Amino acid sequence: MTPSDERPRVSVERDGHVLLIGLDRPEKRNAADLRMLRELSLAYGLLDRDPELRAGLLHAHGDHFTAGLDLADVAPAVGEHGLDIVPEGGLHPWQVDGTSVSKPVVAVVQGTCLTLGVELALASDVVVAAEGTRFGQLEVGRAILPFGGATTRLPRRVGWGDAMRWMLTGDLFDAEEARRIGLVQEVVPEAAALDRGRELAHRIAAQAPLAVQATLANARLAVREGAAAAESRLQPELVRLLATDDARRGYEAFASRTTAEFTGR
Repeated sequence: MTPSDERPRVSVERDGHVLLIGLDRPEKRNAADLRMLRELSLAYGLLDRDPELRAGLLHAHGDHFTAGLDLADVAPAVGEHGLDIVPEGGLHPWQVDGTSVSKPVVAVVQGTCLTLGVELALASDVVVAAEGTRFGQLEVGRAILPFGGATTRLPRRVGWGDAMRWMLTGDLFDAEEARRIGLVQEVVPEAAALDRGRELAHRIAAQAPLAVQATLANARLAVREGAAAAESRLQPELVRLLATDDARRGYEAFASRTTAEFTGR
């Protein structure tokens, strides 16, 4: 057996066109130390650059998604310019450094989902929560601010009042509240959560990958730069996609009432 302090903190498994990325420090409730953050960055980098991968499934081993940062390990690493967690070949899992993963990510959360866990959910595109999950953005009670994207993404996702209600108090809230405010899209029994997330990830991966990525990119452009910027790209993107082999496959499948097998070309 490999000692727990030496084995990987993040599991990476290919499941067809889906990359399963698992937080794997269950003995610490998946609290994220520097090793976990850097391994998570490398997993996101792999998802982004591998053309065979079309979607990611972020999940966690054990009873809890994450208890948040392992501050004893992470705080001493914060330098003059903040925290550097992205090694060569990696991509920032919170995507707050100007980069974005180009493939959709489905997140499955359970048990405890605190601080960086909420921010990983916010950086994902679809979130499934197990019944009984507890959420919390606790940073103000630790004399820091949420620095993984919650200050910008949570107000956009759930509205100003609900975002401030939970960020400025540090109070915990449950899965039904998370669904009410729009942080998560589905709440399912705990035993079914990972399977439901996998089902959604594979459903996304079965679509034309270039079209999925273009849809994701255009929606993000609308959020980042406004509707006009996104709308100006719609017709050029349509023309580009119609010239692909996948568009031909999609039309032929429609005409023959069969299921298209997309190639990403």
